Amino acid sequence: MYNIAVAGTGYVGLVAGVCFAEVGHQVTCVDIDESKVKLMKQGISPIYESGLEELMRKNYEAGRLNYTTDYKKAYKNADAIFIGVGTPEKSDGSADLTYIATVARQIAETIEKDCLVVVKSTVPVGTNDKVEQFIYDFLPHEEELITGNDFGVGKKIRVEVASNPEFLAQGTAVRDTLNAARIIIGTESKWAEEMLMKIYEPFNIPIVSVNRRSAEMIKYASNDFLALKISYMNDIANLCELVGANIQDVAIGMSFDDRIGSKFLNAGIGYGGSCFPKDTKALKYLAEQYGYDLKTIKAAIDVNTEQKTKLYQKASKRLITFNGLKVAVLGLTFKPGTDDLRESPSLDNIPLLLDQGASIFAYDPVGSDNFRKKYSEGKHKKGNITYVKDIKDALNGANVCFIFTEWDQIKAVKPEDYKKYMKTPLVYDGRNIYGVDYMRECGVEYYSVGRPISKGNLSIIPKKETDFSGTR
Repeated sequence: MYNIAVAGTGYVGLVAGVCFAEVGHQVTCVDIDESKVKLMKQGISPIYESGLEELMRKNYEAGRLNYTTDYKKAYKNADAIFIGVGTPEKSDGSADLTYIATVARQIAETIEKDCLVVVKSTVPVGTNDKVEQFIYDFLPHEEELITGNDFGVGKKIRVEVASNPEFLAQGTAVRDTLNAARIIIGTESKWAEEMLMKIYEPFNIPIVSVNRRSAEMIKYASNDFLALKISYMNDIANLCELVGANIQDVAIGMSFDDRIGSKFLNAGIGYGGSCFPKDTKALKYLAEQYGYDLKTIKAAIDVNTEQKTKLYQKASKRLITFNGLKVAVLGLTFKPGTDDLRESPSLDNIPLLLDQGASIFAYDPVGSDNFRKKYSEGKHKKGNITYVKDIKDALNGANVCFIFTEWDQIKAVKPEDYKKYMKTPLVYDGRNIYGVDYMRECGVEYYSVGRPISKGNLSIIPKKETDFSGTR
């Protein structure tokens, strides 16, 4: 087992560190925020993630997991240092590598033994080459460096950089890490490749070993393909509304094709979160730097941008104005199972509603505190916003309701409840939670995405079992 340090305790770093400890490695997670470190030592996670706190407490109590702000102590004798800090999006769509550079310099000025530096953060293709050079530039002059292409005699310290992108999904991050479909590693030497394989050996998961630049590209190509798939289904959903087809029926018919599969076929009001929006823009920006027009990714970005406010546009045509209306907003986070608001449809729609003078009553089981940091309770421009802990308080007397996140608590609301509690049972559902016919039967004026009609005549006839044992 190895002595591992992890830089950063966000979704990538903290989940990776906890899971490394869970399989037996000695792990120290590093963060600059002392108050955050104190909470983590108490077993309190700074992020909302199912199953994470239980593993944090278990491995901290077992002595395999620790947290610190003292990066010098953590990095000094580490066998491997995993970088899991943020790479936020710049205004031009490129990735901000400031945090990566800061950690790389700290590593260079601290390490005292051979060390493998592993970048888990999502970075543009070619970044890991630069990180390795950056470490070399800041290594103390009295030290000398061995990289994957430099094996001179008399060198004191061997430092190499490897790429190891993560593929976890928020809300299922622990499960995705411990039971991943594959682990991608990008290295430039046998030494680095063998160490990473040994580190991941206890996970018992297939490992795909490539060079660094291929590993970096695999991350972007994978995420952007899924973003493409979502945008394609949303585009088809918009056409379904015009021609009178049902997108859910269409998705079911497509899903039986093994070449397509059944995942990421759900139409809605666009993708969000920390990965798909940022990664599509970053790959588009990278292509432009090389003079290449990545048309498919540009299309996915455009479709997703327009999709997020489709329901608002529909409601605006139905209503004269939102001014003075009570608007129930169910769901603030970009998906269920997380408190992350990044690129959430709520962030696009709520400002539009406030500008129109709406009185918003917003419900989310875990995301309200984070949303409150962006929009405090009370008056904003012409409208105002109130956060409620009970869905009924949001619906009671409401003139219109928007559903932005498919939390179980929201899915549990019965169609007849909208008729019962709302002043005007007018519902715009961005996640296609309810059946079109049943909502209308319950007296609800109901609009969703890509479903102008009900499922109609949809039926799936099981394949008949045939006994061919007596045939030739």
